[in-house]
Amino acid sequence: MTTSAPQRVLVTGGAGYVGSHACKALAQAGYLPVTYDNLSTGNRWAVRWGPLELGDILDPERLQEVFQQYRPVAVMHFAALALVGESMQAPALYYRNNTVGALNVADAAVAHSARAFVFSSTCATYGEPAEVPIPETTPQHPVNPYGASKLMIERVLADYEMAYGLPHACLRYFNAAGADPETEIGECRVVETHLIPLVLDAILGTRPPLRIFGTDYPTPDGSAVRDYIHVADLADAHVAALKHLIAGKGSLKLNLGTGRGYSVREVVASAEAVTGRKVPLSYAPRRPGDPPALVAAPGRSVEVLGLAFRHSSSLEAVIETAWRWHQHLHATQRAAATS
Repeated sequence: MTTSAPQRVLVTGGAGYVGSHACKALAQAGYLPVTYDNLSTGNRWAVRWGPLELGDILDPERLQEVFQQYRPVAVMHFAALALVGESMQAPALYYRNNTVGALNVADAAVAHSARAFVFSSTCATYGEPAEVPIPETTPQHPVNPYGASKLMIERVLADYEMAYGLPHACLRYFNAAGADPETEIGECRVVETHLIPLVLDAILGTRPPLRIFGTDYPTPDGSAVRDYIHVADLADAHVAALKHLIAGKGSLKLNLGTGRGYSVREVVASAEAVTGRKVPLSYAPRRPGDPPALVAAPGRSVEVLGLAFRHSSSLEAVIETAWRWHQHLHATQRAAATS
């Protein structure tokens, strides 16, 4: 008796934080994830569940080669620059990489008859919404080039479906957080901007004291409020969206968040409760392009994809997985430095 080979899914940015967790979820669901990454911010060691093909999304010829070699049934597109502050200072960089690069990937998907395109979008496409929690019907008026670069691709994918029949899912993340519950992979970047790893690194002494940007927001404690979804729940949502598209159930535009917002100060307090250690702090003015509050209305993703957010049950549960990963990473790096 022979068994058929698993269907291949091309995962751009699969060596990165969310992309590597999605690769693990794909493998667990019976797919073969093929990572396409230039390793500019990703990690080679995070590619554990399928082959790694080195390449840049700004290189259409290399993309065509990889599509030709693997003939993926679908694409998960994560590869992007994602620093709001940097996008304000270098918009050309963001439009070139996030918009032109994604267009190259979509062109290759169409040329090679991919059956689905799952796109890593962002809540930054909403800008400063008048309504919080934010439903998918909220007008999208991004206030920074990062959000604008992602919104452009949402429009591209809608047009590509009408013209070329490419089904797609635009998954608008809120704040990805936590680490693999089995501590196999997690967040590891030289330039880190995510709050929870910055908090934990400050506790471990591997980064400077945490800077809280803005203490005068119109929020209960004056610090910015965000919706933190566990990265494993995000990965499961991508696989669910992929299956939805391949089954011919129609394109999607969905928020991926928990519906519960936490302020920066609340994250600090939760991290101190989980670790039993104080977070060293400093304070700075608000950053341009940072809205006071971004919280999802997650009802449609629950209804359409059946998401349970099982790893995002509480902020403490999210931080506990991140803390285990950061302790592991810290110990590994110390051992390497002394060997």
